[in-house]
Amino acid sequence: MSSDFDVLIVGSGAAGLTAALNLAPGLKVGVIAKGGVGEGATNWAQGGIAAVLEEGDTFEAHVNDTMIAGAGLNDREVVEFVVGEAPAAIARLAELGVPFETEGNELHLTREGGHSHRRIVHVADATGRAIQQALEAAAAKQPNITLVPDMVAIDLITGRHATDFSTSGAVHGLYAYSRKKKKVETLRSRATILASGGAGRAYLFSTAPRGATGDGIAMAWRAGCRVSNMEFMQFHPTCLYNLEVKNFLITEAVRGEGGLLVNPKTGHRFMPDYDERAELAPRDIVARAIDNEIKRDGLDFVHLDISHREPEFVIGHFPTIHEKLLGLGIDMTKEPIPVVPAQHYTCGGVLVDRHGCTDAPGLYAAGEVTQSGLHGANRLASNSLLECLVFGEAAAKHILASWDSLPEVPTIRAWDESRVTDSDEEVVIAQTWGEIRRFMWNYVGIVRTSKRLERAKHRIDLLRREVADYYKHFRVTPDLIELRNLVEVADLIIRSALSRHESRGLHYTLDYPKMLAEPKDTVLVP
Repeated sequence: MSSDFDVLIVGSGAAGLTAALNLAPGLKVGVIAKGGVGEGATNWAQGGIAAVLEEGDTFEAHVNDTMIAGAGLNDREVVEFVVGEAPAAIARLAELGVPFETEGNELHLTREGGHSHRRIVHVADATGRAIQQALEAAAAKQPNITLVPDMVAIDLITGRHATDFSTSGAVHGLYAYSRKKKKVETLRSRATILASGGAGRAYLFSTAPRGATGDGIAMAWRAGCRVSNMEFMQFHPTCLYNLEVKNFLITEAVRGEGGLLVNPKTGHRFMPDYDERAELAPRDIVARAIDNEIKRDGLDFVHLDISHREPEFVIGHFPTIHEKLLGLGIDMTKEPIPVVPAQHYTCGGVLVDRHGCTDAPGLYAAGEVTQSGLHGANRLASNSLLECLVFGEAAAKHILASWDSLPEVPTIRAWDESRVTDSDEEVVIAQTWGEIRRFMWNYVGIVRTSKRLERAKHRIDLLRREVADYYKHFRVTPDLIELRNLVEVADLIIRSALSRHESRGLHYTLDYPKMLAEPKDTVLVP
C-alpha cells in the first residue's frame, strides 16, 4: 500500500495542525496520528500560552524570564523570535474560535512559575483541549488536508529505500503501520514534518500521553540527523499522587494563583527554604525541592494546598481539576492535594534552525520533538504550545518558499515483510519496556550521579542489542515499533547526561554540582 502527498506531517497536535493549515491552500497535505487525531500532548495541556499582552509587560521581560529558566543555554535570537510572534499566534487562535478567558473586554491573564508578569492566556484549566478542537475543526474544513488516525510511523524514507539505491540523506516520506489494515504502508512526500512530541514514556512516572515514546527523535537519528540536549528532561513538580491514576497533572497555575507546597509530616511550607521565589520558582528548582523533602523524610508525596482561596475562585479557575479530584475523593476547596514530581517535557530533541529545518533535506520538525534553542536547559512554563504554533507556521512558510528546490521523490521500494514471522514472545516487549522505565526513573531522574548513569548505560546497551535482534526476526507491531524507539531515545538521554560535566537547569548531578562558566549545548552526531 502506498500514498502520495506534497507534505506529510507526523503528529496531529498544535505544531502539526498549524503547519497543515498554513500549507493547505496550495499543497496536498497528509497528517498522520499514532492513535486518534486528538490524543496527543496538546489535548492534555492545562495551563495556557505565554504572550506579552498586559500593560507594563515587555518582550524583553518575557525573553529574560525564558533565558533565566533555561539557565542561559537558550539561543537568544530564537527566544526573541518566538516571543515576538506570540501575540499574533494568540490572535490567530482567537480567530479560529478558541474561547480564551476574558475579564471585561480584555483577555484574562494568569501567572505561572518563572514568569515576572501575568502573561498566560488560557481557557480555564483545559487550554490545550480547546486549541486542539479549534485546529481540528479548521483542518476538517480544508479539502487539501487528509487526517489519517491509527498510523504508527516506523522509519523515514531516504535514498537507501529507493529502487536505485543511493546514499542521499534526503527524506521522501516514511513507512507507517496501519492499525486498521494491520499492514505497513509507504507514504511518499516531497517534504516531511515531524511534529510527533517528546519521549516522556521513557520514565516510570510521566504526565505525557501513552504514545510519547520519542518516535520522531529516534527516526530522525536513524536518518542521520543530529540530536541535542537530551539530558534536559523536565520533571513537572506537581503530578497527582494516586495509586490508580498515574499521570494526572496539577497545572502550574494552581501555584500561580496562590497554591502552597507543604510537607505533610511537619506541616511546614518549604519552598521559601529553597528559593526566594518560593512556589513560583522555575520547575527544576521546585521539582528538586519536592524530591528532597520526600527523600529526606521518607514521604510518598507532599501537599499542594489552595484551600485557603475562596471555593468559587478555585472551582472557577480549575473546573477540570476540581471535577477530576472530586471523583477520586479529594475536594481541593477544602483539603490539600497529594502531589509528586513526574517527567513532563523533553527539552532536547532533533536539532532545527529557525525555519524548522533539520540536517536532512526535505525533513522539518516542530514542537517538543525538537531542540530549537527556545528552552535551553529548562522550559519556562507555557512556552511549549507557543513553540508549536510559531515553529509549525515557520516550517510551513519555509516549505512554500523553497518548494522548487526540495528533492524530487524517487521510486521507493515497498516494505518487505517476507523475512519475518509472528512472534510468540511478545511478553519480552512488556518486560523490556518496564525495565527501561524503572532504571531511567531511578538512575537518570531528577538527581543524578555518574555511577547511576553508567549503570543505566550498561543496561541500555544490553537492551538495545536484544531489541535490535528481536526487531530483525519478527513482524512489526505498534508495541515493537514503540519499544525500538524507546530504547533509542533512552540511550540518547543517557549519553547526553554522561557528557555534561556540570549541573545546569534540569540536569543536576551530585558529582558535578556547579555550573560551568560557558554554556554549551550537548550535540550527538549519528
